Parts: sequence; structure tokens; C-alpha cells
Amino acid sequence: MTTTDARPTATGAPGYTETMPCEPASARRARLLVSAALSAWGIGELAEAGVQIVAELVNNAINHTRCRVFRVLVTRPGAGVVRIGVADNCADVPEVGDFDDDSEGGRGLFLVDALSRRWGYDRKRWGKVVWAELEVPPPC
Repeated sequence: MTTTDARPTATGAPGYTETMPCEPASARRARLLVSAALSAWGIGELAEAGVQIVAELVNNAINHTRCRVFRVLVTRPGAGVVRIGVADNCADVPEVGDFDDDSEGGRGLFLVDALSRRWGYDRKRWGKVVWAELEVPPPC
């Protein structure tokens, strides 16, 4: 299987992207990519929330799709926003799970919702991109 190294996006909003195999070990690579991008942009204080968000989105792609690869995207669509996304080729849309105090799972998107300014998904002809946005604090 072929994967690409993380690289800055060539066009559009500033960002970093990497294609990864749809396997649990990729969650670590995704967290490192998000952390590195946020540090490169001088907003490392968002790393804790950012790495948790990408871990949840990656775990959803691994556990709820039959994808062979997925793509992690970290972009700056505006000065005050960072968008973290995971693209896969599954058309099924994400839903916040039902869980109770004894549940071991089902909290991923609930956590993404709590950590992010907003989250959602964009349907594509080939699948979808699930994303979450973090608000960038104004410079001091």
C-alpha cells in the first residue's frame, strides 16, 4: 500500500495533508501531523484539543468504514479558524452515538462536539470528509 508523507497543500487555504492506511497505528501519525501543523502555525496551545479531535475522527474511519486508506487534512480556512478533517470513501454519515454510564464506546463525536467550535461533514462524490473546527485565539 502506498502512503504519502505529510506535505503542505499547494493551493487553497494553508494546510497540511497526509494519506494513511486505515489501521489503528495511523491514529498516532494523525496526532503527530496535527500537532506539527499547529506548532508550525504558532498555535501549539490548540494541540491538546486538536490531537484528541483527530484521534476520534480517525477511530471513526477505522471502526465504521471499510476504507483501505483515509486522508487527514489540517487547514486554516480563515485567520481565526483551524479545520481538522478526515476523508474516507464511505458514504455513511457520522452520528453522535447513544451511550450510558456503563458504555465503553459511543462518545467520540460527543467529545468532538465538546472540544470544537463546530463540526460536521461534507458529502463528496467519492465519500465524505468529517471535520471539526477550532477557534484560534487572537494574538496578544
